[in-house]
Amino acid sequence: MPRGMGRGYGRGRGFYPLGGAYGIIELLILVGILYFLIKLFLVALPYALGLLVLLIIRELIRPRPRTWFRPF
Repeated sequence: MPRGMGRGYGRGRGFYPLGGAYGIIELLILVGILYFLIKLFLVALPYALGLLVLLIIRELIRPRPRTWFRPF
């Protein structure tokens, strides 16, 4: 444990993870990160689905019979 963590950390008013200005800033940063990840997922989803469809079509039109998900 780092020095000083056991000596009065949060003494008096208690420890509130989202209390005060720093808590609001942390909450805003967390919401921003989640917003960015959701937007990134929504943008990348059509490309991933298109790639999956192309791979399935490629697998279906190959001349040699193969089982699915077999590497060699």
